[in-house]
Amino acid sequence: MDKEHAKGSGLWQRVKRQRILLLMLLPGLILTFIFKYVPMYGVLIAFKNYNPLQGVWGSEWIGFEQFTKFISSPNFGVLLGNTLKLSIYGLLLGFFPPIVLAIMLNQLLSDKAKKRIQLILYAPNFISVVVIVGMVFLFFSVGGPINSLLGLFGIQANFLTDPDFFRPLYIFSGIWQGMGWASTLYTATLVNVDPSLIEAAKLDGANIFQRIWHIDLPALKPIMIIQFVLAAGGIMNVGYEKAFLMQTSLNLTSSEIISTYVYKVGLVSGDYSYSTAVGLFNALINVILLISVNKIVERLNDGQGL
Repeated sequence: MDKEHAKGSGLWQRVKRQRILLLMLLPGLILTFIFKYVPMYGVLIAFKNYNPLQGVWGSEWIGFEQFTKFISSPNFGVLLGNTLKLSIYGLLLGFFPPIVLAIMLNQLLSDKAKKRIQLILYAPNFISVVVIVGMVFLFFSVGGPINSLLGLFGIQANFLTDPDFFRPLYIFSGIWQGMGWASTLYTATLVNVDPSLIEAAKLDGANIFQRIWHIDLPALKPIMIIQFVLAAGGIMNVGYEKAFLMQTSLNLTSSEIISTYVYKVGLVSGDYSYSTAVGLFNALINVILLISVNKIVERLNDGQGL
Protein backbone atom coordinates (compact mmCIF):
# COMPACT_ATOMS: atom_id res chain seq x y z
CA MET A 1 0.00 0.00 0.00
CA ASP A 2 2.86 2.36 0.86
CA LYS A 3 4.49 1.70 -2.49
CA GLU A 4 1.21 2.29 -4.36
CA HIS A 5 0.65 5.50 -2.39
CA ALA A 6 4.20 6.69 -3.15
CA LYS A 7 3.75 5.83 -6.83
CA GLY A 8 0.44 7.72 -6.99
CA SER A 9 1.84 10.74 -5.21
CA GLY A 10 4.87 10.72 -7.53
CA LEU A 11 2.60 10.73 -10.57
CA TRP A 12 0.55 13.58 -9.12
CA GLN A 13 3.73 15.56 -8.45
CA ARG A 14 4.84 15.11 -12.09
CA VAL A 15 1.41 16.24 -13.27
CA LYS A 16 1.63 19.35 -11.07
CA ARG A 17 5.14 20.17 -12.33
CA GLN A 18 4.13 19.78 -15.97
CA ARG A 19 0.62 21.25 -15.70
CA ILE A 20 1.42 24.06 -18.17
CA LEU A 21 2.60 21.60 -20.82
CA LEU A 22 -0.44 19.39 -20.19
CA LEU A 23 -2.76 22.39 -20.56
CA MET A 24 -1.08 23.23 -23.87
CA LEU A 25 -1.64 19.63 -24.96
CA LEU A 26 -5.32 19.64 -23.95
CA PRO A 27 -6.75 21.50 -27.02
CA GLY A 28 -5.04 19.03 -29.36
CA LEU A 29 -6.41 16.07 -27.41
CA ILE A 30 -9.92 17.52 -27.42
CA LEU A 31 -9.84 18.19 -31.18
CA THR A 32 -8.45 14.70 -31.85
CA PHE A 33 -11.21 13.13 -29.76
CA ILE A 34 -13.97 15.18 -31.42
CA PHE A 35 -12.86 14.80 -35.04
CA LYS A 36 -11.14 11.38 -34.93
CA TYR A 37 -12.78 9.23 -32.26
CA VAL A 38 -16.37 10.51 -32.05
CA PRO A 39 -17.04 9.89 -35.79
CA MET A 40 -15.98 6.26 -35.35
CA TYR A 41 -19.53 5.37 -34.35
CA GLY A 42 -20.27 5.74 -38.07
CA VAL A 43 -18.63 2.35 -38.76
CA LEU A 44 -21.88 0.85 -37.45
CA ILE A 45 -23.30 1.64 -40.88
CA ALA A 46 -21.16 -1.20 -42.27
CA PHE A 47 -23.12 -3.69 -40.13
CA LYS A 48 -26.57 -2.29 -40.94
CA ASN A 49 -28.88 -1.87 -43.88
CA TYR A 50 -28.55 1.88 -43.54
CA ASN A 51 -31.53 4.08 -44.29
CA PRO A 52 -30.89 7.86 -43.97
CA LEU A 53 -34.49 8.39 -42.85
CA GLN A 54 -34.15 5.89 -39.99
CA GLY A 55 -30.65 7.00 -38.98
CA VAL A 56 -27.70 4.92 -37.81
CA TRP A 57 -29.39 3.49 -34.72
CA GLY A 58 -32.79 2.92 -36.34
CA SER A 59 -31.52 1.01 -39.40
CA GLU A 60 -31.78 -2.78 -39.57
CA TRP A 61 -28.78 -4.75 -38.22
CA ILE A 62 -27.46 -7.22 -40.83
CA GLY A 63 -24.06 -8.17 -39.34
CA PHE A 64 -21.27 -9.10 -41.75
CA GLU A 65 -23.52 -9.37 -44.80
CA GLN A 66 -21.90 -6.38 -46.58
CA PHE A 67 -18.39 -7.75 -45.97
CA THR A 68 -19.40 -11.14 -47.36
CA LYS A 69 -20.92 -9.42 -50.36
CA PHE A 70 -17.68 -7.54 -51.09
CA ILE A 71 -15.35 -10.51 -50.57
CA SER A 72 -17.49 -12.77 -52.76
CA SER A 73 -17.94 -10.17 -55.50
CA PRO A 74 -16.11 -10.72 -58.83
CA ASN A 75 -14.42 -7.31 -58.42
CA PHE A 76 -12.75 -8.22 -55.12
CA GLY A 77 -9.61 -9.83 -56.54
CA VAL A 78 -9.08 -7.09 -59.12
CA LEU A 79 -9.61 -4.25 -56.62
CA LEU A 80 -7.35 -5.76 -53.95
CA GLY A 81 -4.69 -6.69 -56.50
CA ASN A 82 -4.66 -3.23 -58.11
CA THR A 83 -4.49 -1.50 -54.72
CA LEU A 84 -1.66 -3.70 -53.44
CA LYS A 85 0.34 -3.47 -56.66
CA LEU A 86 0.04 0.31 -56.81
CA SER A 87 1.00 0.66 -53.14
CA ILE A 88 3.80 -1.90 -52.96
CA TYR A 89 5.43 -0.85 -56.24
CA GLY A 90 5.14 2.77 -55.17
CA LEU A 91 6.73 1.98 -51.79
CA LEU A 92 9.59 -0.07 -53.22
CA LEU A 93 10.38 2.30 -56.09
CA GLY A 94 9.78 5.51 -54.15
CA PHE A 95 11.53 4.67 -50.87
CA PHE A 96 15.17 5.00 -51.93
CA PRO A 97 15.22 8.02 -54.32
CA PRO A 98 14.78 10.57 -51.45
CA ILE A 99 17.65 8.90 -49.57
CA VAL A 100 19.92 8.98 -52.61
CA LEU A 101 18.94 12.59 -53.27
CA ALA A 102 19.70 13.61 -49.67
CA ILE A 103 23.12 11.93 -49.81
CA MET A 104 23.92 13.62 -53.13
CA LEU A 105 22.89 17.03 -51.79
CA ASN A 106 24.97 16.45 -48.68
CA GLN A 107 28.08 15.98 -50.83
CA LEU A 108 27.74 19.42 -52.45
CA LEU A 109 30.42 21.79 -51.22
CA SER A 110 28.57 24.98 -52.16
CA ASP A 111 25.72 25.87 -49.79
CA LYS A 112 24.36 28.33 -52.36
CA ALA A 113 24.14 25.65 -55.06
CA LYS A 114 22.58 23.25 -52.55
CA LYS A 115 19.82 25.73 -51.67
CA ARG A 116 19.02 26.43 -55.32
CA ILE A 117 18.81 22.73 -56.16
CA GLN A 118 16.65 22.07 -53.11
CA LEU A 119 14.26 24.85 -54.14
CA ILE A 120 13.88 23.34 -57.61
CA LEU A 121 13.39 19.82 -56.25
CA TYR A 122 10.92 20.82 -53.52
CA ALA A 123 8.70 22.87 -55.85
CA PRO A 124 6.71 19.94 -57.39
CA ASN A 125 5.41 18.99 -53.94
CA PHE A 126 3.34 22.18 -53.88
CA ILE A 127 1.65 21.46 -57.22
CA SER A 128 -1.90 20.16 -56.80
CA VAL A 129 -2.86 16.64 -57.86
CA VAL A 130 -5.17 18.03 -60.54
CA VAL A 131 -2.32 19.98 -62.13
CA ILE A 132 0.01 16.95 -61.95
CA VAL A 133 -2.56 14.78 -63.72
CA GLY A 134 -3.10 17.56 -66.29
CA MET A 135 0.66 17.59 -66.94
CA VAL A 136 0.67 13.79 -67.35
CA PHE A 137 -2.18 14.01 -69.87
CA LEU A 138 -0.46 16.88 -71.69
CA PHE A 139 2.93 15.18 -72.01
CA PHE A 140 1.74 11.62 -72.67
CA SER A 141 -1.28 12.22 -74.93
CA VAL A 142 -1.24 10.91 -78.50
CA GLY A 143 -0.17 14.30 -79.86
CA GLY A 144 2.02 15.15 -76.86
CA PRO A 145 5.79 15.72 -76.82
CA ILE A 146 6.65 12.21 -75.56
CA ASN A 147 4.78 10.50 -78.38
CA SER A 148 6.19 13.03 -80.87
CA LEU A 149 9.72 12.16 -79.71
CA LEU A 150 9.01 8.42 -79.88
CA GLY A 151 7.50 8.93 -83.32
CA LEU A 152 10.94 9.90 -84.62
CA PHE A 153 11.99 6.30 -83.92
CA GLY A 154 8.79 4.83 -85.38
CA ILE A 155 7.25 4.10 -81.97
CA GLN A 156 3.68 4.98 -81.06
CA ALA A 157 2.26 4.27 -77.59
CA ASN A 158 -1.18 4.87 -76.08
CA PHE A 159 0.02 5.82 -72.60
CA LEU A 160 -3.34 7.11 -71.34
CA THR A 161 -5.54 4.28 -72.56
CA ASP A 162 -3.30 1.22 -72.27
CA PRO A 163 -3.77 -0.39 -68.80
CA ASP A 164 -0.10 -1.46 -68.75
CA PHE A 165 1.04 2.18 -68.64
CA PHE A 166 -1.25 3.33 -65.82
CA ARG A 167 0.90 2.13 -62.91
CA PRO A 168 4.24 3.44 -64.27
CA LEU A 169 2.67 6.86 -64.96
CA TYR A 170 1.00 6.97 -61.54
CA ILE A 171 4.07 5.82 -59.59
CA PHE A 172 6.83 7.75 -61.35
CA SER A 173 4.86 10.99 -61.48
CA GLY A 174 4.32 10.57 -57.71
CA ILE A 175 8.03 9.95 -57.14
CA TRP A 176 8.91 13.05 -59.16
CA GLN A 177 6.41 15.13 -57.22
CA GLY A 178 7.33 14.00 -53.71
CA MET A 179 10.98 12.99 -53.91
CA GLY A 180 12.43 16.42 -53.07
CA TRP A 181 10.12 17.05 -50.12
CA ALA A 182 10.57 13.50 -48.79
CA SER A 183 14.35 14.03 -48.73
CA THR A 184 14.15 16.93 -46.23
CA LEU A 185 14.14 14.64 -43.19
CA TYR A 186 17.16 12.73 -44.47
CA THR A 187 18.96 15.97 -45.38
CA ALA A 188 18.36 17.38 -41.90
CA THR A 189 19.73 14.17 -40.36
CA LEU A 190 22.91 14.29 -42.45
CA VAL A 191 23.51 17.94 -41.50
CA ASN A 192 23.77 16.86 -37.85
CA VAL A 193 26.46 14.23 -38.51
CA ASP A 194 29.60 15.03 -36.51
CA PRO A 195 32.12 16.64 -38.93
CA SER A 196 34.98 15.06 -36.98
CA LEU A 197 33.84 11.62 -38.19
CA ILE A 198 34.13 12.76 -41.80
CA GLU A 199 37.53 14.36 -41.22
CA ALA A 200 38.79 11.22 -39.49
CA ALA A 201 37.55 9.08 -42.40
CA LYS A 202 39.34 11.34 -44.89
CA LEU A 203 42.58 11.10 -42.90
CA ASP A 204 42.26 7.31 -42.95
CA GLY A 205 42.02 7.45 -46.74
CA ALA A 206 38.31 6.63 -47.08
CA ASN A 207 36.85 7.60 -50.46
CA ILE A 208 33.43 9.19 -50.91
CA PHE A 209 31.60 5.86 -51.26
CA GLN A 210 33.23 4.46 -48.13
CA ARG A 211 32.25 7.60 -46.19
CA ILE A 212 28.67 7.26 -47.38
CA TRP A 213 28.57 3.57 -46.44
CA HIS A 214 30.16 3.85 -43.02
CA ILE A 215 29.00 7.31 -41.88
CA ASP A 216 25.96 8.60 -43.80
CA LEU A 217 23.93 5.40 -44.05
CA PRO A 218 24.34 4.43 -40.35
CA ALA A 219 23.22 7.96 -39.42
CA LEU A 220 20.15 7.59 -41.66
CA LYS A 221 19.27 4.08 -40.50
CA PRO A 222 16.83 5.01 -37.65
CA ILE A 223 14.97 7.51 -39.86
CA MET A 224 14.82 5.01 -42.70
CA ILE A 225 13.25 2.39 -40.42
CA ILE A 226 10.66 4.83 -39.07
CA GLN A 227 9.78 6.05 -42.56
CA PHE A 228 9.48 2.49 -43.87
CA VAL A 229 7.17 1.44 -41.03
CA LEU A 230 4.97 4.51 -41.56
CA ALA A 231 4.88 3.96 -45.33
CA ALA A 232 4.05 0.27 -44.91
CA GLY A 233 1.29 1.16 -42.45
CA GLY A 234 -0.42 3.26 -45.10
CA ILE A 235 0.12 0.77 -47.90
CA MET A 236 -3.63 0.44 -48.58
CA ASN A 237 -4.28 4.18 -48.36
CA VAL A 238 -3.82 4.96 -52.03
CA GLY A 239 -5.43 8.36 -52.53
CA TYR A 240 -8.39 8.07 -54.83
CA GLU A 241 -8.03 11.61 -56.28
CA LYS A 242 -5.08 10.92 -58.56
CA ALA A 243 -6.21 7.41 -59.52
CA PHE A 244 -9.72 8.68 -60.24
CA LEU A 245 -8.46 11.59 -62.35
CA MET A 246 -6.16 9.33 -64.35
CA GLN A 247 -8.90 6.80 -65.04
CA THR A 248 -10.25 6.31 -68.53
CA SER A 249 -12.82 3.82 -69.74
CA LEU A 250 -10.00 1.75 -71.31
CA ASN A 251 -7.59 1.48 -68.34
CA LEU A 252 -10.09 0.53 -65.61
CA THR A 253 -8.61 -2.97 -65.32
CA SER A 254 -5.51 -1.38 -63.77
CA SER A 255 -6.78 1.92 -62.38
CA GLU A 256 -9.83 0.78 -60.40
CA ILE A 257 -8.69 0.52 -56.76
CA ILE A 258 -10.56 0.17 -53.47
CA SER A 259 -10.69 3.91 -52.74
CA THR A 260 -12.13 4.80 -56.17
CA TYR A 261 -14.59 1.93 -55.84
CA VAL A 262 -15.73 3.20 -52.42
CA TYR A 263 -16.23 6.68 -53.89
CA LYS A 264 -18.33 5.38 -56.78
CA VAL A 265 -20.40 2.97 -54.71
CA GLY A 266 -20.85 5.26 -51.70
CA LEU A 267 -21.18 8.83 -52.96
CA VAL A 268 -22.23 8.27 -56.56
CA SER A 269 -24.52 5.25 -56.16
CA GLY A 270 -25.61 6.03 -52.59
CA ASP A 271 -24.96 2.54 -51.18
CA TYR A 272 -23.58 3.83 -47.87
CA SER A 273 -23.58 0.54 -45.94
CA TYR A 274 -21.67 -1.36 -48.61
CA SER A 275 -19.12 1.43 -49.19
CA THR A 276 -18.53 1.77 -45.43
CA ALA A 277 -17.94 -1.99 -45.16
CA VAL A 278 -15.41 -1.83 -48.01
CA GLY A 279 -13.66 1.14 -46.40
CA LEU A 280 -13.56 -0.62 -43.00
CA PHE A 281 -12.12 -3.74 -44.63
CA ASN A 282 -9.43 -1.55 -46.19
CA ALA A 283 -8.61 0.02 -42.80
CA LEU A 284 -8.37 -3.39 -41.09
CA ILE A 285 -5.89 -4.60 -43.72
CA ASN A 286 -3.86 -1.45 -43.06
CA VAL A 287 -3.77 -2.10 -39.31
CA ILE A 288 -2.69 -5.72 -39.84
CA LEU A 289 0.09 -4.63 -42.23
CA LEU A 290 1.28 -1.94 -39.82
CA ILE A 291 1.50 -4.36 -36.87
CA SER A 292 3.18 -7.05 -39.00
CA VAL A 293 5.82 -4.71 -40.45
CA ASN A 294 6.50 -3.23 -37.02
CA LYS A 295 7.06 -6.71 -35.55
CA ILE A 296 9.34 -7.69 -38.45
CA VAL A 297 11.43 -4.54 -38.02
CA GLU A 298 11.70 -5.15 -34.26
CA ARG A 299 12.98 -8.69 -34.86
CA LEU A 300 15.46 -7.51 -37.50
CA ASN A 301 16.71 -4.83 -35.11
CA ASP A 302 17.13 -7.39 -32.33
CA GLY A 303 19.12 -9.55 -34.73
CA GLN A 304 21.01 -6.52 -36.08
CA GLY A 305 19.40 -7.12 -39.48
CA LEU A 306 18.66 -3.45 -40.00
